[in-house]
Amino acid sequence: MRITLPRPVFDANASAGGKDLGPLPEWDLSDLYAAPDAPELKRDLDWLEQACASFAADYESKLGTLDARGFLDALHRHEKIESVAGRIMSFAGLRYYQMTVDPERAKFLSDMQEKITNYTTPLVFFTLELNRLDDATLDALFDADSDLARYKPAIRRIRAMKPYQLSDELEKFLHDLGVVGDAWERLFDETIAALTFDVDGETQNIEATLNYLTDQNRAKREEAARELARVFSDNIKTFARVHNTQTKEKEILDRWRKMPTAQTGRHLSNDVEPEVVEALRNAVVNAYPRLSHRYYELKRKWLGLDRMQVWDRNAPLPMETDRIVKWPEARSMVMDAYTDFDPRMGEIATPFFEKGWIDAAVKPGKAPGAFAHPTVTDVHPYVMLNYLGKPRDVMTLAHELGHGVHQVLAAGQGEMLAATPLTLAETASVFGEMLTFQKMLENAKDDKERKVLLAGKVEDMINTVVRQIAFYDFECKLHAARRGGELTPDDINALWMSVQAESLGDAFDFMEGYETFWAYIPHFVHSPFYVYAYAFGDGLVNALYAAYKDAPEGFQDKYFDMLKAGGSKHHKDLLAPFGLDATDPAFWDKGLSMIEGFIDQLEAMED
Repeated sequence: MRITLPRPVFDANASAGGKDLGPLPEWDLSDLYAAPDAPELKRDLDWLEQACASFAADYESKLGTLDARGFLDALHRHEKIESVAGRIMSFAGLRYYQMTVDPERAKFLSDMQEKITNYTTPLVFFTLELNRLDDATLDALFDADSDLARYKPAIRRIRAMKPYQLSDELEKFLHDLGVVGDAWERLFDETIAALTFDVDGETQNIEATLNYLTDQNRAKREEAARELARVFSDNIKTFARVHNTQTKEKEILDRWRKMPTAQTGRHLSNDVEPEVVEALRNAVVNAYPRLSHRYYELKRKWLGLDRMQVWDRNAPLPMETDRIVKWPEARSMVMDAYTDFDPRMGEIATPFFEKGWIDAAVKPGKAPGAFAHPTVTDVHPYVMLNYLGKPRDVMTLAHELGHGVHQVLAAGQGEMLAATPLTLAETASVFGEMLTFQKMLENAKDDKERKVLLAGKVEDMINTVVRQIAFYDFECKLHAARRGGELTPDDINALWMSVQAESLGDAFDFMEGYETFWAYIPHFVHSPFYVYAYAFGDGLVNALYAAYKDAPEGFQDKYFDMLKAGGSKHHKDLLAPFGLDATDPAFWDKGLSMIEGFIDQLEAMED
């Protein structure tokens, strides 16, 4: 058993800027623990050490002898251990992400990870023995007890790793070694958080610098882009070392486990078939000319440029006001959209704003980006933002709050079944964005505002679908190339550039230094091949939203049932009530057609 930390999901499109944003909420982590020296934390650590030891003593080499009730008791005990360990690591991880440059927080996180790794090492036998049981034995146990049968989906996902399982001794060794592997991820996080950039006469962190890429002033956008390139280039050896080490470590693990591809592990954890991902990838790549190429040619004309530069990709439109959305207005916009869809959704979202479940402000040393971390099923999720007041920040709030609502609803499944595969984990977040966008579009004052909103939505969808599939192709090339030996920074730069022109189209020129922009994307380090989940989620939600508009009667109840299911059902079973099937290659074209439809509307506004 490995307890993982919440990972900051860096949104390369999130914007920044703004002055007085109103009162921004901060986390209150006391629902986890009051402080690092809280007696409850020591109590839980002591309990965990004893519980892991007694679990191993009671069950090691005995799983095959248990009857249905005994097997259910073992699962319940395992879930309790997961819950306590997850609470501890959530507290340590969330404190760390609030201030990644604080040595005390970094040490506390490292100490907790080491303790929990040591305590849970005796539990490694559990999945190994579980995977040695034959199907007939397990089926008989499930048939004998309906409460146990509820865990069948979780057991099925564990047993998906059966063909790739190593010896008990090697699995324990890898479990212990995991702490060392995390050090490279920590090095990446701390390096990114400590970077400084000189822009517009001020020293900025990465969030504020990336914000300039959405500034109305083209000269400022160029200055920021060139400064990003300079700082990334100055640190490129460190980033290349991290990527070389992480991809090599993965290659060794995959080779020992005899996994057929570098992507196999991610597909297994996402509970998705490789051919479904390949169909998604091919549909998006084939649609590049109809989506990104066509849109950016429109944008080039709007901006009055002969050629687009990379610092123009997320530029505001000429008719767009440099509007700052204060926090109370952002909250109202998102909550109105959620509540209008279904009052239950608003009720679930309200405590995030009122009980310290959101940390919104940008602060020195805080991790960049945004995420929603579910913690454990008997507490509640926490949302992290870096809110700086642009309309896209409102969409980020809608996105992460969607994750939070999903996690609250799925918590009833318990620790083993609540977690949703990444491909489905983006469903509620992207749907929340769509609800918020449609509400803003509905309230648009005139065609000019409608055009700005439509263009912003198309850009977000292109960044979610096209850009993320380009990221996926980059990762596929990176891992394939690393199998041939150490990669120099120039090697990785070349792989990055090989996917950029293809995805963005002929409207763009690429400045010197843009080849280093792979360096700041944390998914490549923390969660290899994570990125296709965004495209999966966007395509799925587009199809879902179309189903909602076509047949709104009873949709909300089916939608809530889907979110409540958490990870207890396969994507095929979850989508069946809506008449949707992600294994059908035509499914992805339906989702992409919504983006095309928005671009059609924008082109019609040109006439």
